[in-house]
Amino acid sequence: MNEPTVAIDSGLERVAAAFGTHRRRAALMPYLMGGFPSLEQSLAIGEACVHAGADLIEVGMPYSDPLADGPVIHEAGTAALAGGATLGGVLEVVRALAPSVPVVLMCYANMVTAPGAAAFVDRLAQTGACGLIVPDLPFEESDEVLGACDAAGLALVGLVAPTTPPARFAEIGARARGFLYAVSVVGTTGERASLSDDVAAVVARAKASTDVPVALGFGISTATHARQAADAGADGVIVGTRLVRAAGESADPAAAVGAALEEIGRGLEP
Repeated sequence: MNEPTVAIDSGLERVAAAFGTHRRRAALMPYLMGGFPSLEQSLAIGEACVHAGADLIEVGMPYSDPLADGPVIHEAGTAALAGGATLGGVLEVVRALAPSVPVVLMCYANMVTAPGAAAFVDRLAQTGACGLIVPDLPFEESDEVLGACDAAGLALVGLVAPTTPPARFAEIGARARGFLYAVSVVGTTGERASLSDDVAAVVARAKASTDVPVALGFGISTATHARQAADAGADGVIVGTRLVRAAGESADPAAAVGAALEEIGRGLEP
């Protein structure tokens, strides 16, 4: 599988280092919604995640039609937009966090393609971000974005799901950069009582299709879930809705998110 040649200290290398140097059973990757509850508070939440032991951070860009997101994250994005969050503002949150931890931006394809992939990726790279996740970017239409990310040394993270056909697994896995995002369930983001019985099979299929680490997301909200993900062979664990809910329910969002992440991280202790 072909990996791009990039400069030392590129985003790709920082992501690789995050997966290669952590001391847990799997890397811990919290998700935060940029601009929620406010831009300032989302930065404080990110800093709390760093303090709580995040190995990488996924920052979501609020969007009016977030097809991959369940109600909690959808509502957080709506609130962020209503509060005046913009791409520029969220990128400043990324810029502030980037020196402390590898940051991957999650956004939707229209934000990338409207200004042009090269222009968008260059703007993202200037913040110190390490990668990009675009859940609604069709594989067949990803060449331009992938080329721009490769040129900038950023990881364009591919996604696979339980319903992904074998041939598609191989195609997406071969072109994944940084890590491959394995979706644990069919559906949108959200907390679940338990992880699917298919998780181990999804992780195994993902790992067989790629040379990069595999991170499992969607539905991981407890230390038990994190442990189960590591038991299934995941190299990383992505936690989103549980943390966004904590941010929205507390008078001190950063403290609440930090405490929740520390608790979930205990499931990854050796």
